[in-house]
This record gives sequence, C-alpha cells and structure tokens, in this order.
Amino acid sequence: MPEYKDLKPLAPWREIRACRDDWAALKPELGTTMLTQMHLIRAFEEKVLELAAQGLVHGPAHSAIGQEGGAVGSAIAMRKGDQVNGSHRAHHQFLAKALCFVEQDGIDPQAPFSGEVRHLAKRTLAEILGLAQGFCKGRGGSMHLRWSEAGNLGTNAIVGGGVPIAAGAAWVHRHLNTGNVVYTYFGDGAVNIGSVLETMNIAAAWKLPICFFIENNGYAVSTTVAESTAEIRLSSRGLAFGISSFKVDGMDPLGVYLASEGANAHMRAGHGPTIIEADVYRFFHQNGALPGSAFGYRTKQEEAQWRARDPLVQTAQHLLERQIVGEDAIARLREQALEMMDAIASELIETSEGKRKIVSSLWPDESFRDFGVRGKLEEFDDIRFEEEETFGGQLKAGVKFVDTIADVMDRRMATDPRIVVMGEDIHRLKGGTNGATRGLAQKYPDRCLGTPICENAFTGLAGGMAADGRIRPVIEFMYPDFMWVAADQVFNQIGKARHMFGGENAMPLVLRTKVAMGAGYGSQHSMDPAGIFATAPGWRIVAPSTPFDYVGLMNSALLCNDPVLVLEHVDLYNSTGSAPTDDFDFYIPFGKAKIVRTGSRMTILTYLSMVRTTVQLAHDHGIDAEVIDLRSLDRAGVDWQTIEASVRKTNNLLIVEQGALGTSYGGWLADEAQRRLFNWLDQPIQRVHGAEASPSISKVLEAAACARPADIVTALKEMLVAQGLPAVA
Repeated sequence: MPEYKDLKPLAPWREIRACRDDWAALKPELGTTMLTQMHLIRAFEEKVLELAAQGLVHGPAHSAIGQEGGAVGSAIAMRKGDQVNGSHRAHHQFLAKALCFVEQDGIDPQAPFSGEVRHLAKRTLAEILGLAQGFCKGRGGSMHLRWSEAGNLGTNAIVGGGVPIAAGAAWVHRHLNTGNVVYTYFGDGAVNIGSVLETMNIAAAWKLPICFFIENNGYAVSTTVAESTAEIRLSSRGLAFGISSFKVDGMDPLGVYLASEGANAHMRAGHGPTIIEADVYRFFHQNGALPGSAFGYRTKQEEAQWRARDPLVQTAQHLLERQIVGEDAIARLREQALEMMDAIASELIETSEGKRKIVSSLWPDESFRDFGVRGKLEEFDDIRFEEEETFGGQLKAGVKFVDTIADVMDRRMATDPRIVVMGEDIHRLKGGTNGATRGLAQKYPDRCLGTPICENAFTGLAGGMAADGRIRPVIEFMYPDFMWVAADQVFNQIGKARHMFGGENAMPLVLRTKVAMGAGYGSQHSMDPAGIFATAPGWRIVAPSTPFDYVGLMNSALLCNDPVLVLEHVDLYNSTGSAPTDDFDFYIPFGKAKIVRTGSRMTILTYLSMVRTTVQLAHDHGIDAEVIDLRSLDRAGVDWQTIEASVRKTNNLLIVEQGALGTSYGGWLADEAQRRLFNWLDQPIQRVHGAEASPSISKVLEAAACARPADIVTALKEMLVAQGLPAVA
C-alpha cells in the first residue's frame, strides 16, 4: 500500500467574524462614519437607478445597493496613500475611498454634509451621466471612474481587467518603499479569469502589497458560483499561490474592517499579497432597478433573506444598542442623504415641456471627441534631435544592431532610475534570447525583472506602473504574436487609458518586440504587428532600421508619455551599421520619415528589414526610385509632408512590407495615401506584401508566405512599364 501524507498549505486561510465584543469595542466615531458613508452611497446609488429608469443614464447602471458593507469596511481601514481599483460595478468602492479622502477625520452623521462631500457626489454623478463636470469629463461614465488624487486608480469594464494594473501600482509601492497598499476589487465572475490568476501568481512570487478583494455576491449576472466552479469558497484560490487569505461576511462592515486591518498589517510588513473574500449580495439585477427575481434566476425568498441582513440596518442596530446614535438621528441621516442627492440631480437635470433631460450646457463639447487619444508631446520641447548625416559626435562603423539595443538601454537606465525592464528570460541567457538586454540584470538587478510566462499579467503590471507616473516600464514580448495573449491589457487598457479617463493622465510605457519572419518559428511566432497596432487608438509605433536610428527612436520612446511599440526584426539583429561610441543622448522625432535613396520615377514606402532590401534592389536593377524609411508607423506619426513632396515629384507610389496580407500595415497606409495623394498619382498605388497565410515551419513554405526580393523587383518593373518605360534588366 502506498503511504499518504497530508500537505500543509504555505499560507493560512481563515474565516473572520466580528463578535459582539468587537462591536462593543468599536470607537463611536468609526462606527458613525461607517454608517454615514453607507447611507451616502445608498442614496447615491438610488438616485442613479432613478435617473436610469427615466432614460437619463446613457448606458448601464450597475448599482451596488446591498454591497456597501464590503466597500466601506475595507476603505475605512486604509491610509490616505493607499490605492484602489475596481470593476464595472464600483460606485460604492469609488465613493468609499473618495469619502475617506475628503473627510479624513470621519463624518458626523448628525452634522450637515460638507461642501467636499457634496462636490464629490456631484462630480461622480456627472461622470455617470456623461457630463463635462465628471472626473473623466464624461468619457468614463458609470464603469470608468478615476480620481488619482484620492487613490482611485480607475474602474474597469473588462471583468478582471483591472487586477494586473493594480498589481503594477503595488509594485511601485514596494519598489519605492512607500508602505502603502493597493486593493483591487472584483466579483465572483472574475475569480476564474486568467488575468486574475496570473496576477495572483506574480504578486505572490514578488511579494507585492496588493489585496485581492473578492465580492462574492453569488451570481455573475445570472450564473451561480456553484455552476462556475467546484470550490465555491473563492478565497481558496490563495492556497494555490501561497497567499494569506480571509473569508468574511461582507454584509458586516466591522467584520470586513477587521479582515482588512489584518490584511493591511500583513502587506505593510512586506509579507506579500492577501485575499479577502466578502460574501455580499446585490439587491438588484446586474443592471437597472429590477431585482434578480424579475428575471427568474433568484427567488423572492432568497432576496428577502439577504435584505434582512442589510449592512445599513445591522450597523445602525449596533450603534443604537450602544446609544451612540438614536433612531431620530438615523432617520435624519437618511433624509439628509436623499435631500443632497435630489438637490445635486436638480442641478444636472432640467424639465422642459414636461420632460426631464440633461442640462444641455453640461454636455462635453463635440470638439473634445478625440482629445487625449495621445499626448501633445510637450515633453519633447528643447530636446536635441539628430540624424546620422549631421551627427556631431563620434560614430563607429560595423556595430551590430542588437548590441546597440543593449547599449542604449544601459545608458538610459543609468541616467533615469524610473526605467524598469520586464519580460520572460530577459535577466538570463546573457541578455535574453537575443542579447538585447545584455548586462542589464547585473547592473540593475532591482529594475531588470524576469517574469513568469504571463504576458497578460506582466503587461497589465507595466500598465499600472506607467499610470502611477513614477516608473517608466519597458516590456519585451519575445514574439509579437503573444500580443493576442495580452490583447486586453495592450489594447483595452494601456492603449485606451489616457483617452478613457479624460485625456490628461500619461501612460509612459514601451513595448519591445521582434518580427521573426524567416527564422523558422512558424505561424504563431512570426507576425508583423504593425498593421494591428496602427488600428489601435493610443499607441505610437516606431520601426528603426539602423543602429543609429534605434538609439534616437528608443530615446524618444522612453521620453514619451504615451505607450510606444518599438518594432525590431531578427534580420536586423546581426546586421551592422554606424552607431555612437559614447553619445547616446540624442533623439529622433516621432513623425519624421527619412529619404534613404533619392529618385524621380517612383516613391517607395517601407520599414524595418525591407528598407535595406529595397534600396539594394533598386540599385542593382538601375531603377530610379526614391526610397523612404517610414520609421514612425502610427496614424499620428506618418510623415505625410515628406511622402507628399516625394510623390509630387515621382507621381508613383509603391508600398513594400514583408508580412501577411490579412494583418497588413500597407493596406491602411495605401487607403490613406489614396485619399491624400490622388491628384498627383499617375497610376494606382501598388503594394508588395506577403501571402494570405501566416508563415509556416517549412523553409520553402515560409519563404513563399513572405514578400521576397523577386516580388519587389516585379513590382518595380511593372510600375516602370505602366509609365511607358522599359523594365530595366
């Protein structure tokens, strides 16, 4: 018979309950502040539902009525410098953290509400209504609430999407030794999502001061927890990652407060993350003012049982028993909260011809539509721009492209302590899989972070670091195809963050990745992502084709307050060119293409490894072509001035790229060029690109899937023939 040995989890998992002695010991001012905050939040949520029922809330109204105990109990245990983020249902958490910020000495339920409390409620309601007075100027609405000064990092409409971002903020606190912690709130529906579990793993491995606060309300919309997972005690997830975990009655704000105090002590002592699972209940459906029973997935009996445990009523009863407040004071508190919300709503809503509507002057102006998709690049004022031809410093010929990557990163990390690099294996193998991070782990061990295999989590962490503003993360995707694994964080979170939260918060993040066509790595490791990123708002894209340009463009990427994709190509890594010997402090501006070969018969637009190939082919075949290295590829970065001047001269345009047809960058570029340059074109814009299929492993099939030199030569000759000229041999 085999022997069995029970294994003990690495971290404790405990249930915590507040007993009568805890209520008896509760400081009166803390208890009354809890009660007042919950009443304010309840009245606020009721007003939102009322306005939604009148058609005045554009979009969903995810109320948290019934769940106030978890939000208030945890927020009131925090310090001013602690931070939070949440999901789409987060009005209560946003308000609880903000109320603690504006009233740091507590709130007296028997005193009039302060102007700060009223202003907070008005700005939050204005945001939910989509008005310019809101925290995000109406862009965020109900699901995207951010007030960084109060510690609100931003709520999130993607279930589980904000969890990695919160971990990034927690990393900053640990790195800077602030002693502060971060709470990330999410529901039972998010617990089994990959980004949440990935983040739990990396947070535990790196001992980040983050609390994963699970609001277990029993339903993800209408699907029960028992239908979703075999282990319905969701705090059990902590056992798998060695995370100390608590389970608590979320309808009891004091119980949540005690659990949060324990979690905070653990995190502030440097012991890593915690989990708090709070059993709560939303009194209404996923969205709107009807109960779940109206949709058939909950019974009225179940709802009544939970309503009998209303955290407002329970807290009031304990305070009444201790004679801290009386029934009249509680009734007046309720009345005052409702009156404040009625008054605030009346300032935002007007009645015209018997119909209620938003005060028209409060809407954002339509001209605000695109503001903040990206920054204005003020950070580049007074920066020294250089080109290789005019560079005054010393250059060395024959420098490997990949060595320049490591050299410029070393220089920037030496001069800017905010820069942190992250990625898989970048700290080992003498600089990662290609040597691009050579020497960085040895010089900057606390800023060269080798991550687990978890692109979604570490990309989100980097997003949280960048949003904090005190760190400039550089992340590496070993292959660009991995962006699909991290697509939510890349596109929904990082790319949209500045615009979504009002247009003013920076997102200084650099994503490095290499195009590996021709390396035999097959369909899932070989794509050119430029065409995908060019369609994604918020991202800037640079594609250096020489060592010198890499230095200048990487410096610009690391200075920029927007997220920047820096594209590399494996074919360029071992190529050589001129690079600076000691002056690595110059910049190449975004939006500035470079004419690398002059000509008069046709203009060729290309980038990365195809630049050298195209120049060489035009030379070898004696074709009078002007070749432009685009360098900047995003919509805002395409240098139309240089392109137009060239096309006015040549009257013909060819776009050359190596990659597949489906994800083509040139397709978008040709469409835009056609609209801009039509009057100067003598023939349709021509394109060279790869096949429809992704490159596959077979050397022959891979070569056939990529644009080849012969394809470029054919296109060049066809364009000459279309001009009535001979196809030069």
